[in-house]
Amino acid sequence: MTKTLWWQHGIVYQIYPRSFQDSNSDGVGDLDGIRRHLDYVVALGADAIWISPVYPSPMADFGYDIADYCDIDPIFGTLADFDRLLGEAHARGLKLILDFVPNHTSDRHPWFLESRSSRQSARRDWYIWRDSAPDGSSPNNWLANFGGSAWEYDAASSQWYYHAFLKEQPDLNWRNPDVRQAMFDVLRFWLARGVDGFRVDVLWLLIKDDQFRNNPPNPHWQPHQPGIERLIQLYSADRPEVQDVVAEMRTVVDAYPDRVLVGEIYLPVERLVTYYGLDLKGVHLPFNFQLLFAAWNAAGIARIVSEYEAALPPGGWPNWVLGNHDQKRIASRVGPADARLAAMLLLTLRGTPTLYYGDELGLENVPIPPDRVQDPWEKNEPGHNHGRDPARTPMPWDASRNGGFTDAEPWLPLNTDFATRNVSLLSSDPGSILALYRRLIALRRQRRALHAGGFRLIGSDNDVLLFERAHAAEPIMLVALNFADAPRHLPLPAVGVRALVALSTELDRQGDPVDAALGLRPHEGVILEVRG
Repeated sequence: MTKTLWWQHGIVYQIYPRSFQDSNSDGVGDLDGIRRHLDYVVALGADAIWISPVYPSPMADFGYDIADYCDIDPIFGTLADFDRLLGEAHARGLKLILDFVPNHTSDRHPWFLESRSSRQSARRDWYIWRDSAPDGSSPNNWLANFGGSAWEYDAASSQWYYHAFLKEQPDLNWRNPDVRQAMFDVLRFWLARGVDGFRVDVLWLLIKDDQFRNNPPNPHWQPHQPGIERLIQLYSADRPEVQDVVAEMRTVVDAYPDRVLVGEIYLPVERLVTYYGLDLKGVHLPFNFQLLFAAWNAAGIARIVSEYEAALPPGGWPNWVLGNHDQKRIASRVGPADARLAAMLLLTLRGTPTLYYGDELGLENVPIPPDRVQDPWEKNEPGHNHGRDPARTPMPWDASRNGGFTDAEPWLPLNTDFATRNVSLLSSDPGSILALYRRLIALRRQRRALHAGGFRLIGSDNDVLLFERAHAAEPIMLVALNFADAPRHLPLPAVGVRALVALSTELDRQGDPVDAALGLRPHEGVILEVRG
């Protein structure tokens, strides 16, 4: 591809707004806090910010239970604050992507209150209501993602409503055309305001089986796994009809120029890629979460990349993710040394990278004392290590009280090493992981081979992942990642006359010439510039 769009060659930076910066001393981050740090995002080199939900909400699931899709929760500010943030982001050349949560609302949303008021309500069919099974139990065996049954009994109307998550999050009935139009009007509200796109929450869950058949048991489920995995979600997720909804959603977004749709889809790669849609008229970027669960070794990563590249439809643009607000932080998954290696992997693979706030600091999961737990999933299934709080902790900006995040008690505790692991300190250290991220992003921006070029996997022998990025009329970029605890001596393929170290995860090798072989230190990654 000779020309790319902003969401193809750019880098998306995810901000969890409760934890980025508190501007009004209530212990919770807000929109004005984000606005104050836009220059930090620009200096990092990101091209877009994705903001997790900031709509009015009772906060049963911290914003993913929405009571009004067309306003801002007072915790985060006002619509005027949002407009100011959007304007200042655009003035800096940053795009802004909003979280869109279409699968469910809050149980306090006016739509649900009306739906629940009577079986004869005009909005009764906006949600999923069912009679009891013949024995008086719930309509079927479907389970909620946060534990227990997915059905809640409403004594007033003697029916059950479906909730894929908390009972405070009733699912909308996306088979109802009125629901679709109401939600598409939400998209239009924000698009007209100037947002540059949406990350669509749990997109693969929007349509449920119209016969409400029982899900089959999962023969591989183990007690340490989340309860939802006891069953295979055959009838409550990834139904064929969801593709029609995705296509309609894309049509709405395409009416506004230069916008993007990103879909949250936790599915195997062969199902994930179907969400590009017929003739690529689905979501632009079905989130590729394969690296979140990868075995961290060269052979495993090579297999994931190869299978994903092979599965992409013609013209489908790839994307990669190392972390988000629902998963353990990458530095905790792979260790501090390989967190640097992971940064190079993310920013040199073909496609759009999404970077989770704080990963550029090497933040690890923060242990949360039992009395500070906020996550409803952890509260519903305690002791299973499913809690998402450890990856949602406040951003440490400096070594002052509470890391410069807030003057008050922070809603979650900070990383205990914030005095030495913070933006201010790492910014002044050329050997820090933050400095590495900045160098990687700058190199990726400069070289079309890295942000728009082709990809060729060369191999994964001897614990070293080796691949090539190439673009016409530019030097080939060769990426070598050593996953081993020991040095590796890597004979290079026919690289031509001259090769130089363009960048290393170590600081002292940039510009070094390389001849027929490359020496790699333990857990070192190197990008070579190859000239023929």
